[in-house]
Parts: sequence; structure tokens; C-alpha cells
Amino acid sequence: MDLAELAGRVGPILGFVVCITVVAELADGLGVFALLARGTARLARGSVVRLWLLVVLVAVLATAVLSLDTTAVLLTPVVLALAGQLRLDRMLFAYTAVWLANTASLFLPVSNLTNLLALTRLPSSGVPAFLALTWPAAVACTVVTVVALALFFRRALRGTYVLGDAPRWEHPRLLWLGVVVCALLGPAFVIVGNVLVVSAVGAAILVVACAVGARHLLHWRMLPWQLVVGVSVLFVLVQLAHDHGLSDVLGHLAGTGSSWLELLRLAGLGALGANLLDNLPAYLALEPVALDSPVRLVALLVGVNAGPLITPWASLATLLWAARCRSAGVTVSWGQFALRGLVLVPVLLVTATLALAFV
Repeated sequence: MDLAELAGRVGPILGFVVCITVVAELADGLGVFALLARGTARLARGSVVRLWLLVVLVAVLATAVLSLDTTAVLLTPVVLALAGQLRLDRMLFAYTAVWLANTASLFLPVSNLTNLLALTRLPSSGVPAFLALTWPAAVACTVVTVVALALFFRRALRGTYVLGDAPRWEHPRLLWLGVVVCALLGPAFVIVGNVLVVSAVGAAILVVACAVGARHLLHWRMLPWQLVVGVSVLFVLVQLAHDHGLSDVLGHLAGTGSSWLELLRLAGLGALGANLLDNLPAYLALEPVALDSPVRLVALLVGVNAGPLITPWASLATLLWAARCRSAGVTVSWGQFALRGLVLVPVLLVTATLALAFV
């Protein structure tokens, strides 16, 4: 095992994770996500359906630009609180957050840690090249998820609501700075290409601004050290397993080729591995058998990104979401979660791999 090579690949990715987490935490502390939720409620003008569709849009954008963990950790409590204030079905908004956090994480490299790993293995690096490969599957997964949510919660989408008085923002100028920084991240990722540089600049702007005007928001707890250490250990363990024959076993199971059935086979294996273990080790284990073509690598991403909707440990985002639900007093039935996931995941895998194979 070449630790220097492994560190060279992992280091920039973990640096991005730290920087984007700082951006998300400070944006949340300044009230960016609460402002977005309030804005969606005003735009919906009392219609539950319109409100939900706007929350869907916010969840997709937050996942694509700030990563799935941002949607799970920061957006979830905001939309749950909003639903509670408006006396709406909080479970509708809870499922919207967690499902889209996973299934909408195929759009950009920054949307999911697995995407950043895959980016280093694609022949044409950069955000535009990545998007050109993933957009058919990303759109398919997002549309299928929204349709499924509408069917499962069709009764909760009926009716209207009355919006209360607007809250007072503690740091209005810094709040708008946070809005601007978050809004510019997506275009900057595409234009600049280097996600670490862009996220580091965004984090630096907000840290300096908060150091001047909102120092209480700066604390060591916003740095995701546990996640960084855990991911580093996973990298080493999976690499050791590959060095001792794991690739041969998985290569036989994953098959070869880029036909629709072969892509579905690989995506299904990725989803199975994610729900049995977790999506990150599942990706790391299967990556070597998906490197023979870019479309196979994207099929693996479909499995490990959109597939972890059955077991609570299938993705870190789901575990973080569950903790936020508990804090908000929302009880999650894991039996119901699994049953709904068992219905949704096969449809996601079939439609996304069809899009990859024929679009």
C-alpha cells in the first residue's frame, strides 16, 4: 500500500470537506437557511403544494452546491421547524430532506464525497466534464424522488397555511454576505474547477467577517474532525482489503461492460453494499472494478449515492438527519423508512441506469 499516493488523493478531498463544513455551519449560524425557508413560505402564498415544491428546489440546490450533509444537518431542522409553525405534516418535509439529500447528490463533484473520489479517476477532470457524465442520472433520480414523495404524501400536500410574523435577524449584514457567498459557490465551482480553492475562499470570507462582527459563531466544534478521521481510517482499511484480494471477488460480482443490464448490475451491487455497510466503504471497495469506463463509474455512483435509502446507516447523511429529527421531536419509524426505500430504490436504479445507457 502506497500511503503517499493515498494521502495525495485523499488530502485535497478532506480539505474540501473541512472548508465546506465551515461555510455551511457559519451560513446556518447567520440564518441563511432560515431565511431561505421563510422566503419559500412567502413565495408559496399559502399553498402547501407550492411550499413543498419550493422546499424541494432548496433541498436540491443545497445538496448540489453544499453537499448532502448540509441538507441533512442544516436544512432539515429549519424545514421541520417551519412545518411545525405552519401546522403541516412534518414527516413530509423530513422525508423530502433525507431522500433528496441522497438522490440529488449526483449533480456536482461537491455534492457527495464519493463524487470527489470519482472525479480523480475520470479521464477528463473538472466540474463541466463531471456534470456532462452525471446529469442524465442526476435528473432521473431527482424526478423519480419528487414523484415518489408526491405519491407517498399526497394527502399531506392538500390545503393551505397562514404565515406568521417575520423573525428578527441578529446580524442582517452578515446574513446577506452569507447568502451571497453560498449563491456564488455553485458558479465558482464550475468556472474555477478546483473545489478546494473555491470552498477555502468562501470559508475564509465568512470566518473573517464573523471574526469582526459575530465572533460567538466561531468555535472548534464546527470543524468535522471526527468525520475526517473516520474517512481516513476507512480509506486505509479498504486499501488493505484490496491489497489482499478484495478486488478479485468484487470484480466477479460486478461484471463488465456498459450495457444497461451491466450498469444496473453494478449500481445494484453498490446500493446493496451501501445498505449493508455504508455508501463510502461500498464505493471504495467497488471503485477498482468500475474504472474500465466513465459510464460504469457513474453507475456505481448511482448505486452508492441514490441507493442508501433502506437502512439508517447506509449513508452518514441519513444518520445525521435522524439525529436532527430526534432533536426536533420527530419520531422516525425505521420499518416504514425501509419499506418505502425498498419501493423507491429499485425504481431509482432502473431509471437512472436507463438514462445513462440511452441518453
